[in-house]
Amino acid sequence: MRSKLQRFKENFERDNVIEPGKEIYKKIKGHWNELYYRNNNPIVLELGCGNGEYTVGLAENFTQKNFLGVDVKGTRIWRGSKDALEKELNNAAFLRTQILQIQDYVAPNEVDEIWITFPDPRPRKRDIKRRLTSPRFLEIYKELVSEDGVIHLKTDNTPLFDYSLEVLQEMESKIKDLVHTHDLYSTNLLQDHFGIQTRYEKMFMDQGEKIKYLRFSFT
Repeated sequence: MRSKLQRFKENFERDNVIEPGKEIYKKIKGHWNELYYRNNNPIVLELGCGNGEYTVGLAENFTQKNFLGVDVKGTRIWRGSKDALEKELNNAAFLRTQILQIQDYVAPNEVDEIWITFPDPRPRKRDIKRRLTSPRFLEIYKELVSEDGVIHLKTDNTPLFDYSLEVLQEMESKIKDLVHTHDLYSTNLLQDHFGIQTRYEKMFMDQGEKIKYLRFSFT
């Protein structure tokens, strides 16, 4: 088992991890395709990517798109980075930063999709604004995604999912194409996930939890 310090060292040596201390870190905003991916393919974000299961899994399925996993924890990013390197996925990268600071590293309209996979539900009322589907975060996503860009949410947490639906329904005039289900595995929406499961998803399913999913675009 590698120590945290060893993982941090390996992250710093890897080109597919963009983090503080690297020259590219402060230059990358607005230039992901130019400075990292070296192509003009669409960019997809996974926010709070953890071990990067979706970033890596989607990169395998869509070689003509670029994928960027975002997480503040270097020890989590290490796993996704390692998997991407072993699979020779040049279209997958990882950014270490807080999601609330994502606008410092991604320019307006620079991405085409955002995946939010099993985020911290932040159940306490005082933490509502920290939920990744709260209005302040949705305003950030609206700025980042291109026209008709798609936002995905996948979670096991029913209160968070219901909260997210309420927020979206309250801003009905600002969104379109809202699709949602409280039981992803009983619908044909599951085919859009290509068999990709996160560690948390497997754990919650083993506990009998239904997986919830929604997607929408901004008007």
